[in-house]
Amino acid sequence: MNYQWYPGHMTKARRMMQENIKLIDLIIELVDARIPIASRNPDIDELGKGKSRIVLLNKSDLADAACNKQWVRYFEERGVHVLEVNSKTGAGIKAIGALVQKACAEKLERDRKRGIVNRPVRAMVAGIPNVGKSTFINAFAGKACTKTGNKPGVTKGKQWIRLNKNLELLDTPGILWPKFEDGRVGMHLAFIGSMNDEIIIVEELACDLLACLKELYPDLVEKRYEIRWREKEADTLGEIACSRGCLLKGENLNLNRAANIVLDDFRSGRLGRITLEHAE
Repeated sequence: MNYQWYPGHMTKARRMMQENIKLIDLIIELVDARIPIASRNPDIDELGKGKSRIVLLNKSDLADAACNKQWVRYFEERGVHVLEVNSKTGAGIKAIGALVQKACAEKLERDRKRGIVNRPVRAMVAGIPNVGKSTFINAFAGKACTKTGNKPGVTKGKQWIRLNKNLELLDTPGILWPKFEDGRVGMHLAFIGSMNDEIIIVEELACDLLACLKELYPDLVEKRYEIRWREKEADTLGEIACSRGCLLKGENLNLNRAANIVLDDFRSGRLGRITLEHAE
């Protein structure tokens, strides 16, 4: 299946980001730690040329711990300021303030020499849909200042949030880009819920996910569902349907229900800590 999703409101959101980029000093980009490259929007690189950058490996608790460390090294070796964070629990959040100061050190020094004092750093929080931007901002600010949700598209417009005298955040809607040149990118984004599930055939998506897990984490699937891998992913999905009692009238297998179970277990971390992209 070819996974593509770029609704019209994302074009408007991109224009809004482009108009506001001149107002900001820093881009804080959230990526999903399970797919740190696929969840980076190349448009943000284009929009953010010349701006200081921080990458936050969000949902790090859902990703393979060893892989998280590898991805931190990967970004640091490329001169990118990076942190592992878990916006739901607040892990890593306290370290962001110091990292902002480090990332913007040159800008702050220029301001000091010009006699500009007490001007806050203005940071744009950017990322793809469902990567956890609103939850991050709420955790960072220490209060519920933006709406949160577990589906793409909750943040509809821009919001300025003043955290303290040193930092202001501009929250922006999650946007994808018009076409995924690499089919695996769209597939990985569908796995983590960054696309509208209503446009996806969930049985096919679950089979694609099982194919990835069979290669990378086969034991986790066998342990979770108490099954053995079959040669075809569709047959493995059938085994999971049997194991979980997903049946229709007449004892036929309810593969749609089984597919949703697999996707929910992966997205929630019930399958275990999984990273689908590994740093070279």
